[in-house]
Amino acid sequence: MSLTLHQLQLFERFTQIDGIAGQEVAVASALRAIYEGLGFEIISDNLGSVVAHKPSKNPNAIKVLVVGHMDEVGFIVTDICPNGMIKCDPVGGLNPQTLLASRVRLKIGPNQFVSGSIDAVPPHLMKEEDRDHPVKIDQMLFDFGFRSKQEALTSGVNIGQMVVVEGPLTILNNGQRLLAKAFDNRYGIVLGIDVLEELKEINLDIDLYVGATVQEEVGTRGAATLAHKIHPDLAIVLDCSPARDSTGVKSELGQLGGGVLIRFYDRSMIAFPELLDYQKLAADQVGVKYQYFDSPGGTDAGAIHLKYDGILTLTHCICARNIHTAASVIDTDDYQAARSSLIYMLKDLNRDQLVKWAEARR
Repeated sequence: MSLTLHQLQLFERFTQIDGIAGQEVAVASALRAIYEGLGFEIISDNLGSVVAHKPSKNPNAIKVLVVGHMDEVGFIVTDICPNGMIKCDPVGGLNPQTLLASRVRLKIGPNQFVSGSIDAVPPHLMKEEDRDHPVKIDQMLFDFGFRSKQEALTSGVNIGQMVVVEGPLTILNNGQRLLAKAFDNRYGIVLGIDVLEELKEINLDIDLYVGATVQEEVGTRGAATLAHKIHPDLAIVLDCSPARDSTGVKSELGQLGGGVLIRFYDRSMIAFPELLDYQKLAADQVGVKYQYFDSPGGTDAGAIHLKYDGILTLTHCICARNIHTAASVIDTDDYQAARSSLIYMLKDLNRDQLVKWAEARR
């Protein structure tokens, strides 16, 4: 099912806001504006995570936190060379083989950017022994057209500034799939907004908190502080996981178009079986696809489920090809599957269910 124009506009807006870990302020500002426009109370922590609160009329309501992360992978300026070239360190996991000759932009101030590229040596100028060895990121040179260090400094370049690879939103296959940077995890940002808009006028049996964390890509730091701030009874984490279907092997976990991910195991959390059963029930109830998934990586769920005496936590992810690049691809049917099943759960959740799930572990 193709996305609506409004959903596409949300993806266009939020994938194109730049925000690496520690520098997510523009993403947070855009979220705040939308949440406030919808009339919700805003809650934030000292690291910069932002949440909209939709209270329940039920005085005995449980707290449910639905959260994605704001930050994308990118770079931070570490040096300005005498000839005006820039050196950077990665922020988050980046594959060097995806980077040479990419177009990039450097943020030099609020809404101020300079465009450039990552320098690439042509093959006929390379030494034979270097051709089969990827250039390390700390060896790469970022070219923004400056002729000297002084020109770069005069233009506003400083150590510690953010650089991202450009990745405009492109509609593929008549809207069946989308191509852009930062679906990991602007998927979760957009879905959170979408759900809040859908449920705005509906009285729920839960106190609902929907928002976004900071610094997930460097160790789920914002998830830890936000979970402490909200102290939810249940958390649902929205994230974008790596697809493994590019070769066409159907037995690989993570197929585009395969539906919402039943993420039963990853490096940071062994899933709660009772919550996975509920997630599958929700998908069945609304008639959408789901698929099992495991990962050597982790999500904000890894930090959240360890807070206090253990917070019941569920991941509600979709997969994308080429994550952690500026050319990631998602399937819009997967997004709609995640949306429909999440809305079902939020309408259905209540305290009795939570007590039953919590007691299952004791």
